[in-house]
Amino acid sequence: MTTNRGSFQNKKKAAVSFSIREKFENKNRLGVNALQYDPEKSYLFSAGRDSIIRCWNVENEESIYIQSYEHHTDWINSMVLCQNGKTFLSASSDTTVKVWDSAHGYCKSTLRTHKDYVKALAYAKDKELVASGGYDKQIFLWDVNVLTSLTSTNNTVITSSLGGQKESIYSLAMNNSGTILISGSTEKALRVWDPRTCTKLMKLKGHLDNVKTVVLKGDGTECLSGSSDGTVRLWSIGQQRCIAIYKVHDAGVWTLVTDDNFNYFYSSGKDKKVFFTDLKLDENPVLLFEEKAPVLSMQLVEYPPGLWVATTNSDLTCWPIIYPDSVSVSETGVELYSFPSADKKCKTISGAPGIKDIHVCNNKRHILTKDTIGNVTLWDVLQARKVNHYGKVNFEEECIKHREMVFVPNWFTVDAKTGMLTVTLDESDCFSSWMVTEDVPSFCVEATSLIQSENKFINYGVLLLQALLEKWPESHSAADTESEVEKEIEDEANTSEGTVTTNEKSPFKGFFTIPLHTPLVFGEGGGCGRTYCRVLVGEASGENESALLSETVPTWVYDVVVKKIQPKFNKITFMLAPLNNGSKNNKRDRLTASDMLQVKKIMEHVYEKYILSENDKPITIGADELAAIAKIELHCNDVFLNPKMDLRTIRHFIWKSSSELTLNYRVLK
Repeated sequence: MTTNRGSFQNKKKAAVSFSIREKFENKNRLGVNALQYDPEKSYLFSAGRDSIIRCWNVENEESIYIQSYEHHTDWINSMVLCQNGKTFLSASSDTTVKVWDSAHGYCKSTLRTHKDYVKALAYAKDKELVASGGYDKQIFLWDVNVLTSLTSTNNTVITSSLGGQKESIYSLAMNNSGTILISGSTEKALRVWDPRTCTKLMKLKGHLDNVKTVVLKGDGTECLSGSSDGTVRLWSIGQQRCIAIYKVHDAGVWTLVTDDNFNYFYSSGKDKKVFFTDLKLDENPVLLFEEKAPVLSMQLVEYPPGLWVATTNSDLTCWPIIYPDSVSVSETGVELYSFPSADKKCKTISGAPGIKDIHVCNNKRHILTKDTIGNVTLWDVLQARKVNHYGKVNFEEECIKHREMVFVPNWFTVDAKTGMLTVTLDESDCFSSWMVTEDVPSFCVEATSLIQSENKFINYGVLLLQALLEKWPESHSAADTESEVEKEIEDEANTSEGTVTTNEKSPFKGFFTIPLHTPLVFGEGGGCGRTYCRVLVGEASGENESALLSETVPTWVYDVVVKKIQPKFNKITFMLAPLNNGSKNNKRDRLTASDMLQVKKIMEHVYEKYILSENDKPITIGADELAAIAKIELHCNDVFLNPKMDLRTIRHFIWKSSSELTLNYRVLK
């Protein structure tokens, strides 16, 4: 296979990450940032902090969940439905905007123009025009018809940009004809643009904090804005000023929705309260109900009537309060609304708990987590799966139970930003995880260097990378390709539900398995930076996925997965000296060895170097000498060392100093 490896060589902070998750993720986690509704099909789309977009048939009581759209690697912040629901665009903190086929559920193209989090999208229905904006202070305009016609050979995207924004963009709004675009930002002001000429028309000042949400009237004459200052403001674009201020919320206003005619609006946010406001009346807004968690997004549905509300607890709730029950006229001629009871919810789509607390165990293989409803779970990093579910137990006590007197370097990082565990491997730490196997022969000990037999050790990072890329054809030699393809078919037939793959090429075959549904990501800093490639472990053998991996797999991964080059051992230098003057040899030796060298090997070294050599006996260790070795003690900081303890554990738990490690030996009489 011919590969083009140059494209990734200049990428900085090259990292590999993967998510430990269930095979089917059909519930939202950690909060829903965006909602969209397709009235033709009665489909509700939700997306948020777990990086997954889901589609729901809200009219089907028995099977409400339809499908998921997975390709983003970080929070999804905004969505817009285009082309009468055939296509939708999503904006994410992974710095991309993605174009989706809504019916078939696949990502048609990825737009990588933004350099930072993409927070907002706006849509002009009559022009099929979409605007995107985010933390990079840039606004880009996209022709949806061009985006949906892209192919692998015709993939040129021409976009317009609006310059001059000085702060991070949090919100965008555009009228249907695409003649007015409004942006809200940390600038505490609104900027008004003409998308046709890409010029700024005006700046509307008045808010005292970030502008988090903006809604524009269809004809472009008025707009509403909600801010972290807790107010909603009504603006006249023609007069270039604020014409009304609504101070009803106790905290930041994060979401606004209006009816099509811009007669009334709903507002909510951090204070969990949902207010109804009639723009034609001077009366105060009406408090309809209060959610159990801060409200992130709302979607108004005219038929069947309902207000869909999404919060940080991941539940989606539809409230039957779209229109007032009745309208009466007061003595002064003012219309008075009577709303239905807020005690009843017409529908609820329950979310799933997300991980909020993480504890990496001492063995650097297992992770304990606690989710948002208090469940404690044990996970295995090497197997990328759940090991045990403990339920609602004390998290701190469970962490103590899993504490071991062993030190393994930090060879990965982990976060739960998406509500699921995301493990990240980078070049600087990934290969620090050398481990001693139990069933290996003794190795030679030299005076100035303690050298390991190659077959004695395993490296967690190497084995994990090889398992993650086991299905990638390049990870096998050319001679093995045909037989591996045949064996893969056989493995899939023999594997329960096709959910696991083994690291066949490893000398430690069967040491662990990886679920085929595991998402594998290459990029800058894993899920925290720009993403260059995302594939499922089980799909790495596909033609498109394989070609993409060939372009994006970084050199340090390629070397161990394809070339089978073993990384270097971590070395540690230490002093070895007698604890007392009972020995004829009081010399202090400075030695270098692998950091996972065990104390029992140093005991053998002491026996050979100092005891046998003093009596001019052959330097060999056999069964007869085991009793003599047992009479040797090693100490560090006056602490007796267990023979199975290794150097890195000693340095971490006992030596606890930046100075050179010193070990003392004593021969018992």
